[in-house]
Amino acid sequence: MQTITPYDYPNLTLYFDEDLQPCSMESVGLFKKTYAPVLFSLMFVWGLLGNVLVIVTFNHYKRAKSMTDVYLLNMAVADILLVLTLPFWAVYHHKQEWIFQDFMCKLVRALYAINFSCSMLLLACVSIDRYVAIVQVTKSFKFRTTAMAYKNMICLFVWLFSALLSSFTYYFSESYEINSVLVCEPRYYGASTALQLKLAALAVQVAVGYFIPFLVMLFCYTCIIKTLLHAQNSQRHKAIRVIVVVVAVFLFCQVPYNVLLLKKAIEIGNPDHRCHEHVKSAYALFLTETLAFGHCCLNPSIYAFIGVKFRNYFWKIIQDLWCVSKQYMTGTRSSRMSSDMYVSKRTSEGFPSDGGSSFTM
Repeated sequence: MQTITPYDYPNLTLYFDEDLQPCSMESVGLFKKTYAPVLFSLMFVWGLLGNVLVIVTFNHYKRAKSMTDVYLLNMAVADILLVLTLPFWAVYHHKQEWIFQDFMCKLVRALYAINFSCSMLLLACVSIDRYVAIVQVTKSFKFRTTAMAYKNMICLFVWLFSALLSSFTYYFSESYEINSVLVCEPRYYGASTALQLKLAALAVQVAVGYFIPFLVMLFCYTCIIKTLLHAQNSQRHKAIRVIVVVVAVFLFCQVPYNVLLLKKAIEIGNPDHRCHEHVKSAYALFLTETLAFGHCCLNPSIYAFIGVKFRNYFWKIIQDLWCVSKQYMTGTRSSRMSSDMYVSKRTSEGFPSDGGSSFTM
């Protein structure tokens, strides 16, 4: 039988204190009901628009794309998939009950797992690409040329591997009834079997989906920073600035929530009986969950505020759209021809190749 903790289901009042006094979670439920719909709605709008803009900017102008560009594009796609699940979580927290089908429960939880694993693996790939380009300069041309030739296969492998890692989440997540309330949570059957499955799933997901990519990033960026500290070229410093910020923000947003999820899973079968600890855990889990979900809308902001090239590409899109709108407003053939010539010229010019640096730099 699965052990139920009150911070999993804040709309329930369960007896967990040693003296069997009721542990009320109404304050947590009210907090979620008030703030979750607003926060997740804002994230949905900003994240969808921002990541679509990244994809449009990437595809519209850059011709000589680097591997870093390809990886960041795939990250934007992964973020959009996560963004599309936010309305479901907003309704879930507002209603304090899962009102959708069991399949949607599995899907929305699996999509978060895919986003996390895929982003970690792609950031590891970015770190390797930057490491070769900056540290192993003599080997960079051959390595990156080969990588570009197999870029579709590399990205497909990352997606398939992330889907495989998330299969644990998909399999164990269920929509089921607790005290006449439908919840969407992982569910394990059988005491000994549940423990073995849980530990096996956690070991694989943590080791392959987080720990190994993190070690790869740590090694690559340590070497990169050492190399850049000895370099007097400011352009090389700029070439890594955005990526370092993207990695730092990802870890800052995602690690706290996943640590709490790990802690929560480990405590299944051995729950803490102190009510105030459950209340604090419930608040912490919701706040870190919000931070983790909010990461999907932060990368476009990082590109816009730090990445000079991204801003330049963005303003070119605005200029081209303005020229096209003027073309339709004037309705004259001459304006149409000059606008078309202008758009064609601006689009074909693009920007000079930077030797493989990302378009967000």
